[in-house]
Amino acid sequence: MFIDEAIIRVKAGDGGNGCLAFRREKFIPHGGPSGGDGGNGGDVIMESSERHNTLVHFRFNPEYKAQRGRHGEGSNRTGKEGVDVVLKVPVGTIVYDADTNDIIHDFTHPDERVIIARGGRGGRGNARFATSTHQTPREHEEGRPGEERTFRLELKLLADVGLVGFPNVGKSTLISRISAARPKIADYPFTTLQPNLGVVMVGEARDEKSFVVADIPGLIEGAHTGSGLGTQFLRHIERTRILVHLVDVSDASGRPDPVKDIEIIQGELSSFGAGLERKPVIMVASKIDAANKDKLAKLKRYCKKQGLDLFAISAVTGKGIEELKFAMAEKVDEISRQLSDASPEQTR
Repeated sequence: MFIDEAIIRVKAGDGGNGCLAFRREKFIPHGGPSGGDGGNGGDVIMESSERHNTLVHFRFNPEYKAQRGRHGEGSNRTGKEGVDVVLKVPVGTIVYDADTNDIIHDFTHPDERVIIARGGRGGRGNARFATSTHQTPREHEEGRPGEERTFRLELKLLADVGLVGFPNVGKSTLISRISAARPKIADYPFTTLQPNLGVVMVGEARDEKSFVVADIPGLIEGAHTGSGLGTQFLRHIERTRILVHLVDVSDASGRPDPVKDIEIIQGELSSFGAGLERKPVIMVASKIDAANKDKLAKLKRYCKKQGLDLFAISAVTGKGIEELKFAMAEKVDEISRQLSDASPEQTR
């Protein structure tokens, strides 16, 4: 089950209370206060992991509580600290404060660790209050409560290339041909109900390059307002470097104008925001093995006028697949070089 949103409630451990005690032992002439400090409460820690790819474990278990610190004891014994709780999230998870909607942290790399709720500090025992003029203190502190917070988790997949287009244009078939991903493929719309990731390898063994492709469920007009599966999955292409826009040039779709199809999808990307409309785009004429010549010619004229790269492919026969793979790899490398050469301020 692919779950990309969850709300969790966390409670860090309370600090243990300080102890009120006095030493009254035989052969110890100077006893005095001996109350130890309470232990600190455990923290709630969030860590990014490459072994997780969904937030499903938070959907069915939304509450987490760290262990409280033990109370201090006599003979100046400090209480044991509470055990931390570590929550694993997929890389690409954004943590929001559910009350203020502020971003707490954006996990973009594996093994990042962030304390999202700090445990309470243990209280001081009465031995801490002893002075030369106050030798039998009866003061001691209670432990402070741990933080209690509610967070909203949102997962945005990390991929280099995002496949977009109307439903049933061949996105799933394409990703199954260029990678080891095996999404569900059928001849009806909205076969893909969740994003699929695939690693694509190009080149010879010594100079082999790889990049990650995300297959996004098909978009329809009004996707940015919630029609179809638009708002649910459009955010997963926010982090991609380039978009590959597939257009069905066969008669199977029942849509006569490929240019109108492009304008609708571009309009949805623009309306969603997040700069999707500004991402570099590679146009793909899919299902070339059953192409309508008029639709293909119209698409070529549009791409030439707009200065867009167009690749004609057939995921069934394999025609044009290798050329498209190398074009995607080259474009990803180009964008990566531009980002590495840019200043940190420009990158932000």
